[in-house]
Amino acid sequence: MIAAKSAEIPRNTSSAAAASAKAMLPPVDTPPAEDIVDSRVHTFCAILSRVSLGEVEAVLTASGIAPLPELVEAVLRRSYSNAGAAIKFFRWSGLSLRHSSYAWNLMVDILGKNGLFDAMWDAIRSMKQEGALSLATFASAFSAYCSAGRIKEAVMTFDVMDRYAVPPDIVAVNSVISAICRQDGRTADAADFLDRVKSRIAPDADSFAILLEGWEKEGNVARAKSTFGEMVVRVGWNTGNMSAYDAFLATLVRGAQAEEAVKFLKVMKAKNCLPSLKFFANALDILIKQNNHASALALWDIMVGDSGLVPNLSMYNAMIALLANNGDINSAYRLLDDMPFLGVFPDSLTYNTIFESLIRNKMAHEAERFLAEMRKNEQLPSLTNCAAAIKMFFDKYDPSAAIEVWNCMVEECTQLDEECADELLVGLRDLGRLSEVRRHAEDMIDRGIVLRSSTMEGLKSAFYKAGKEDAYDRISRRMKQQ
Repeated sequence: MIAAKSAEIPRNTSSAAAASAKAMLPPVDTPPAEDIVDSRVHTFCAILSRVSLGEVEAVLTASGIAPLPELVEAVLRRSYSNAGAAIKFFRWSGLSLRHSSYAWNLMVDILGKNGLFDAMWDAIRSMKQEGALSLATFASAFSAYCSAGRIKEAVMTFDVMDRYAVPPDIVAVNSVISAICRQDGRTADAADFLDRVKSRIAPDADSFAILLEGWEKEGNVARAKSTFGEMVVRVGWNTGNMSAYDAFLATLVRGAQAEEAVKFLKVMKAKNCLPSLKFFANALDILIKQNNHASALALWDIMVGDSGLVPNLSMYNAMIALLANNGDINSAYRLLDDMPFLGVFPDSLTYNTIFESLIRNKMAHEAERFLAEMRKNEQLPSLTNCAAAIKMFFDKYDPSAAIEVWNCMVEECTQLDEECADELLVGLRDLGRLSEVRRHAEDMIDRGIVLRSSTMEGLKSAFYKAGKEDAYDRISRRMKQQ
């Protein structure tokens, strides 16, 4: 059994102390039948958390609750933060029943995670005597040592497995690699361990996938390439290795080697081993942050071309935004046209992203044509885009297109924007089209739009300069009557 010395737990307790400790517990009401197990687990956990270690066993006995296997397992699962009491409970319950292998493994895990390695090995030796040892037991030990930064002890534990009649197979190897790789910056140690044992235990696809995920986390492109190359030689190409492919390609993309990733993707495509949509989404996110639209488009075309993968709407919008922001409007158009054929339908964000790019790049003719397409597809420009479009069309001496944007708002928007109104009036004023200014200004006022004071001052100057004081005064009176 688990040595008390390892956890430094006192053994002696008096009946009076037990009675006193039991009195510390809240009264337990009789629960309905279906809640009996949960109630007993709660009672045991309350004893372990509230009673001093020296009195735990006496209070457990005084509770009158039989320690059934399922109760023991449930209590241990809740006792990771109280290792000393868990040991007491485990020892006490072992007087009445034969612990399950799962309960033993929980105990080993608790001891290891709390750094009680001497007690953990006492438990492992006891498990050997009980015939309860399994790979899961050693996996807990690997994890505990690695979490404590004691990589050498984890490897030594692997080396002694056969002494405990548990074969050190590839699953055990992968457990060690995984435990090491979970520690920051220790993937090289995992690779060294695999190099040492692979002559007698051949690595499998999981071995390489774990290492590749470690290299991805550390951003080590060179080691990722080396591991990937060895994986291909040893286990070949297989669609079941998607996690490895995802990790490898993500390492390249994060390491600013997107062109290399595209080259590998072409090879994978020929081998019918393209990575998953998850990789595609992650890679796209990385390339957007890097503003690398050329590599993103190359990757997109490989993944979407004939792989059967279908990007979702948010991925399309992100890709279109990347292309549009880099001035590649033709590619953005192509993706927009492709969407319905894959069952993905553009929304207002899709259209407004392209429309905003056309405005920003002063592509007046294209913007006017695209606005007509938007209206045809019942997609309205945003208020911000409307204001920017009106200004851009006036700058390009296309007042009819600017007025068309305003008419679009009047006809189809439930809320009119003051900035759009100001841009329209200022644009018409600068062209000297004061009669249209007066007509639109009065219509805006009728619609409840409050014109900016700066706009009104500009109109006043223009109207007075043209000798049309009465027209301006009429607008001014109408504004004051709002």
